[in-house]
Order: sequence, then C-alpha cells, then structure tokens
Amino acid sequence: MSLRDSPLGELKVPLAWTAAVAVIVAGVAATAVLMSDRRETFQAEAYGASRSVSDRVLTPVGEVLSAPGRWTGAGVETIRGYFFAVSENRRLKGELREMRQWRDVAIALRDTNERYRVLLGLKTDPPIPMVAARIVTDSRGPYANTRLANAGREKGVESGNPVMSEHGLVGRVIGVTDGASRVLLLTDIASRTPVMIDRTNARAILTGDGGPNPKLDYLRGIDPVKQGDRILTSGDGGVLPRGLPVGTAVKGLDGQWRVVLASDKSAIDFVRILLFEDFTQLVNYKDLDRTSVPPPTPGAPTLPPPVPATPPPRARRPRQSPAPRPRR
Repeated sequence: MSLRDSPLGELKVPLAWTAAVAVIVAGVAATAVLMSDRRETFQAEAYGASRSVSDRVLTPVGEVLSAPGRWTGAGVETIRGYFFAVSENRRLKGELREMRQWRDVAIALRDTNERYRVLLGLKTDPPIPMVAARIVTDSRGPYANTRLANAGREKGVESGNPVMSEHGLVGRVIGVTDGASRVLLLTDIASRTPVMIDRTNARAILTGDGGPNPKLDYLRGIDPVKQGDRILTSGDGGVLPRGLPVGTAVKGLDGQWRVVLASDKSAIDFVRILLFEDFTQLVNYKDLDRTSVPPPTPGAPTLPPPVPATPPPRARRPRQSPAPRPRR
C-alpha cells in the first residue's frame, strides 16, 4: 500500500509537521524531567542547569494547561451557587439565629460574672462576716415590700442582719428559718433606718413609704442636706454598722428630701447578708486584755502581780410558788 492510498495520505503537510514537532517537544520535556528527577539533584549544591531549565519551562506550561481546569471549576461553582442560593440562604439564616442565641447567653454570663466579682469583693471597715444569697421570690403590694432569700439559719443568719447588693444597702432581715430568710426593703412602709449625710455628718431617719424613693425624716441643723449629698448608715442604736452606702439625696416634688437608693442601679437578685449583731462583735477583746507594764526601776522592790478581783456571785432570787387557787 502506498502512502497516498493509506489513511495518513489525506493529512496535509503542515498538520503532520505540527504533530511531529509536538511529539518531539513532549519527548524532550519528558526526558529532561526524568533526567533531573534524581535524588542527588535535590541537594542544594547539585541543583544544576538541567533542573533550572526544566523548572523555568514547565512552570508557564503548567499554568497554561491548568487554566482551563480552574476556569471550569469556577464556572461550575458559580452555577451551583446560583441554583442552590435559596437553600444556602436558609442555612445561613438558621446559623445566624443560633449564633444570636449564644451571643445573648454569653452577654448574660459576662454580666453575671461581673456582678459576682463585685459582690464577692464587697468589704466593710472593720471587716464583718458575710453570707452570699440569692433572692428567689418578690412580695410586693401597696404597703408590703419584702423579698425572700435562699440563705437562712443554717448559715448563721439572724433577724436584724443588714442585706447589701453590689451597689449599696438593700434592707434588713426580719425573719429567718432553715434555708430561707425574709428581707424587709428600705422602701417598705415599716422600714426605719438611721442614716447620716456624709458631707455634714447630720443625722436623719430614712423612712419608707411604699414608693421607690424613701424620705429623710427628723433632719437637724441649718441646711443639713444639699442636692446630690451621699447618704450612709449612721450606726446609731447599734442596729446597722456605720458607713454602708445607702443612696443620694434629692428634692422630692412634695418638697421633702428623699433618697435615690444605690441598690436600684440593677436588679436585686444576688445579695450579701452581713452577720452583724452589735458593735461588741467588732471589738478584739484579746487586744484589750493585754496590759503593757513598764520595766521596773533598778533597785526598786518588786511587788507580786495583783490578783484580779472576781465579781461576787449573783444572788439567786427565790422562786415564789404560785398562790393556791380557791376551790369552787
């Protein structure tokens, strides 16, 4: 069979030469890659000219050959995103709702931890033992304004103990049982708290009337209060310790001085109950009993230490028997 009669006879000369050149170039490139792909050529000092030439040639060729694949992949992703945009939008909206819920939880936990930190850092001068509690119920009415805390007799809480939030005085305990204690707020109509004005040291009685701002009664002196004066507990009567923050003095619409309570700055849910009984518990009797005796004068006679006088025993009063009841 002659070349003209064979199937390759129909090929034109330029196309045949192009195919031959492409085959030769591919063979040369493959040979160069195989020759340069030896283990010793990966060493820094053995990176020769053949390897450099092959890398320079293959880099643009690889980019050109991989371009259609990249373009095809990008087109497929574009078409897929166009047809699946609705489902993707729904999925993203669901994730956004879930993230918003977790965001709200994170913000609430951050605020709670900040309040815990401030509440646990609450200190008094002199130090008074405290008990942490949480308000569980709220009892409000036209006259009564009390709260119920989840700490009671088992933690040493007693009636009359002051109750504080992280901002200031809340009230005092009026009833205690196992696991719970009732707190009378400063705004209750039965609340009476001895206070003083920090600027003038003037005394007053903070009287609750059921409203949000209790009033200052029994003020003494000339202009003892001014707008914005700081109100503290005075400690008079030994009911409350001295210096607990109460609030700020303001002039009411009725012309009376009232107090914007510091405890109203946030919700009253976490509190600290001060285990305060009276001022005698703040005295260190061991330090008071210590007597420092000066050293004796040289040559002076030494005297025996004085014997402490014992108080006489208290005489017991005789118990009187009840008079007999007349028989009918």
